[in-house]
Amino acid sequence: MGKKCIGVDVGGTSVKLGLFETTGELVKKWEIPTRKEEGGKYIIGDIADSILHQVLAQENVSFKDIEGVGMGVPGPVMPDGYVEVCVNLGWRDKNPSKELSSLLEGLPVKCGNDANVAALGEMWQGGGKGYTDIVMITLGTGVGGGVIIDEQIITGKHGLGGEIGHIHVRDEETEHCNCGGVGCLEQVASATGIAREARRKMAASDAPSVLREAGDQVTAKDVLDAAKAGDEMALEVMEVVGHYLGVALASLALTVDPQMFVIGGGVSKAGQYLIEVINRHYAQYMPISENRGTVGLAKLGNDAGIYGAARLVLG
Repeated sequence: MGKKCIGVDVGGTSVKLGLFETTGELVKKWEIPTRKEEGGKYIIGDIADSILHQVLAQENVSFKDIEGVGMGVPGPVMPDGYVEVCVNLGWRDKNPSKELSSLLEGLPVKCGNDANVAALGEMWQGGGKGYTDIVMITLGTGVGGGVIIDEQIITGKHGLGGEIGHIHVRDEETEHCNCGGVGCLEQVASATGIAREARRKMAASDAPSVLREAGDQVTAKDVLDAAKAGDEMALEVMEVVGHYLGVALASLALTVDPQMFVIGGGVSKAGQYLIEVINRHYAQYMPISENRGTVGLAKLGNDAGIYGAARLVLG
């Protein structure tokens, strides 16, 4: 029997877990609820119990067969695994790696930020497979990211590496981002930001558009579907979104020069249309060289976190 590794993706609602071969093949995956009561003190114990039951008991795998456990958590993680705060879990001043290891007979446990870990998963077995240097940008309710260079996550000295959503891109913005800043990429390129941009466009003109049928309830999906169908106002919204994503990608390319940008998150379900919009603007702001990182879609969906967490253990 070959060695195994375990990936754990700790979310605010559920904890996803996966048992993997060290070659990257998923053996089994399952979920448990995230018990956030009392400052999230039950979460690590629940994960340990689940691993003992699902892996050691059901799969007849022993501790000596397991390389270790990797874990992605929703907050900044210091290189030693220390987590100052995970707001969505209620955690403060915690070292989840040490806690989990102590409950699993000293099995090696490595912990990372969930967005960074998802990027590692996409590099290993997803949209960036075959590459060593990628930048992942997740366009969901917010904008997340992860930078992987030489197959290693770049967290930086303060855990802020990969916080791509909070790069300032828009000087004329007046509303504040959730981070406290103004003009962040997240404010225009997230699903929330795309919908807000559409509402602004509708308010600024009387031009006809299918978006008006949804009115203030318009969603990013409405905008993308309408743009693909040729709706003029929706196309204008996506030009704005594409412009700011292009600015951000060009800045990142000129800083870390990845082989590929992997685009994930709910907004990426727009597929090749979205990639074409981004590419057009990215090329505009990268005249310095034709030889630059490509842009493509993520492939692992919600499983990117468990794949990346498992890969953490392999170094």
